[in-house]
Amino acid sequence: MVDLLEVVVSMLCHEVSFSGVRHSEWLAFGFFVWLVGASWVRGLPSVNRWQITLGGLLMCVAMVVVARLAPPFVRDWAPGPYILVGYFLSGRLFASPTLSMERWLAAWDARLLGNPATRFLRWPRWLLAYLEVVYMGCFLLVPAGLVALVWTGHEALANRFWTMVVAAEFGAFAPLAIVQTRPPWALEPGVRLRDDGVHRVATSFVQHGTIGANTFPSGHVAGSLAVALAVIGTLPWLGVVLLVAAASISVACVVGRYHYVVDVAAGAVMALGIWAAVAWSGV
Repeated sequence: MVDLLEVVVSMLCHEVSFSGVRHSEWLAFGFFVWLVGASWVRGLPSVNRWQITLGGLLMCVAMVVVARLAPPFVRDWAPGPYILVGYFLSGRLFASPTLSMERWLAAWDARLLGNPATRFLRWPRWLLAYLEVVYMGCFLLVPAGLVALVWTGHEALANRFWTMVVAAEFGAFAPLAIVQTRPPWALEPGVRLRDDGVHRVATSFVQHGTIGANTFPSGHVAGSLAVALAVIGTLPWLGVVLLVAAASISVACVVGRYHYVVDVAAGAVMALGIWAAVAWSGV
């Protein structure tokens, strides 16, 4: 396995010049190498380990091919599938919850919210429904941000956009190799909200369409805020709209019990840190 990783890294370094590799591609490549390495360090079931290993190595090879041979348009959009595959592969790392971390996260929620299951019971039905819908549509913000840049003639900023978004998303997924917790909805009694029907749909979506593990920091918050920050300097009007959407998603994460408050705060801090680092580096 180590020999194969060395071959893939060698391919990337020798077949693609360093000047031609995008920052977002390096970040994605490093993340999948991290996943493969972590799968052999943690005590995982054999099937999980090999799923991560084969999937991660295939993604590394695919990224080498795309970086070497694909036209710019394909490279501009390729990080989207990288993030999606990385998310589901990272879920295969989950072995057993870190109970002390779960208790710490839950304690902060209790300190800040009281009883989270009933804390938002009296919020207006329309507001709760809006938050649930925005939360479920979070994944649409990423392509929307890039479409806006390309549509307005700023496709040259694709690498900068993806550098921020890839760093935010993979920065949320990578800690699953070390700290593993279950989301609030898996531990708390049924959340009572006035938009019960919409909440049931959102809960079903989360239970059956996600990895079922809690990401710390929150990938929803980090990713959506990174998209807004990547766009706002070039398209201020759209950036403001995306900031409102990111703020709504942050609130929805807590209200629907999809994330702990600390997850949300950590996701926001990480996205802001990435934005500052990218601005400082001049990417």
